[in-house]
Amino acid sequence: MKTWDIASWRNKEALQQPNYPDMDKLNQVENMLTDVPPLVFAGEARQLKTALASVSKGESFLLQGGDCAESFAEFHANNIRDTFKVMLQMAAVLTYAGKCPVVKVGRMAGQFAKPRSADTEVINGIELPSYRGDIINGIEFTKEARIPDPERLLQVYNQSASTMNLLRAFSQGGFADLHQVHRWNLDFIANSPAGERYEDIAAKIDDALQFMDACGVGSGANQLKETEFYTSHEALLLPYEQSLTRQDSLTGDWYDCSAHMLWIGDRTRQLDGAHVEFLRGVKNPIGVKAGPSMNPDDLVRLADTLNPENEPGRLNIIVRMGADKVADGMPKLIQAIKKEGKNVVWSSDPMHGNTTKASSGYKTRSVTSVLREVEQFFQVHKSEGTYAGGVHFEMTGQNVTECVGGAFEVTEDDLGNRYHTHCDPRLNADQSLELAFMISESLKRARA
Repeated sequence: MKTWDIASWRNKEALQQPNYPDMDKLNQVENMLTDVPPLVFAGEARQLKTALASVSKGESFLLQGGDCAESFAEFHANNIRDTFKVMLQMAAVLTYAGKCPVVKVGRMAGQFAKPRSADTEVINGIELPSYRGDIINGIEFTKEARIPDPERLLQVYNQSASTMNLLRAFSQGGFADLHQVHRWNLDFIANSPAGERYEDIAAKIDDALQFMDACGVGSGANQLKETEFYTSHEALLLPYEQSLTRQDSLTGDWYDCSAHMLWIGDRTRQLDGAHVEFLRGVKNPIGVKAGPSMNPDDLVRLADTLNPENEPGRLNIIVRMGADKVADGMPKLIQAIKKEGKNVVWSSDPMHGNTTKASSGYKTRSVTSVLREVEQFFQVHKSEGTYAGGVHFEMTGQNVTECVGGAFEVTEDDLGNRYHTHCDPRLNADQSLELAFMISESLKRARA
């Protein structure tokens, strides 16, 4: 394999990159970012890799979720808090009902770039460059807003740094204390079926903590007062990723310090492409999206390239087939990886393969289809004798109406009420909790 360096990706074809009209300005911004403090640290990325190694052995479960695309407009401490709350709720459900430790990874503090199916879009006969996420251009359909602007990289870094500060405070400062388990329930779902089921589990956790106190076995331990929470995003805009990559002073290895975990999308996973070239050289845990077009032999070659030492916890294969394609498409991928003895984490992205367009024009996803894909994900792994390691989904703590179905029965007519996403539809908190309860039942069966 050819020698890697931090800029070797620039000699490869880089798909899904914007065309910046001012390259001198981009170079200036990149140079500025090379001098800023890292958003995460190499030791934290190694800690996540160790946690994911336990997931690959079926000893833990990966819960990865958050915004489809973070935005400048919706940046608010309350939004970050509420998404964090829902992640804590889901983890509590999975840990208690599924009897399984949960590794929590947010799509937060860096998920600003989005791949597009076309470079341009046409509205009312006007053609403009596609919106590629706030890190690149604006969502407003004007010529000025759609020009890629390097200054946006600096705003993304600053917003991500603020988000990281808040997440560290929430996870380590007492907010995640299990004694606060009732306070994580959001007001608008408290009286829903999922909210009521959650309150029942919260009461049982309370009882267990009181029992521990009565026995004097230390329910005040740090493990109950704090939680580990990691960040992730798609490593799509490579100039940003390179600018935040640092050489670890302890090991000499390179880490992309924009997030603890990075993943490669289904559109940019070419073996000879720039994204694979860049991420093969950093030591973070890496994810690869695997859609219906993924060839088993290509997946094995990707595993060889991204994880040549076959290190447990290094590679996460995120399957995104669609509810009607999992049973046919996933077994051959599992069989190929299993035959070669590859150590991987298998997780399910039940969102991207189930996107449809409502008659009103809104993109949406059916909660029923999302649940069905996750159920099939577990069933296939049971048949193949492998571990269903986790889920990866787009969700928010806001009371949005973007996905149809769920206990509150969001219909296509309801989509326009609170459709706030900047890109793809997200599960709201109630729908996310429904998913957690379903997964916990599947976990119990799998671990039995």
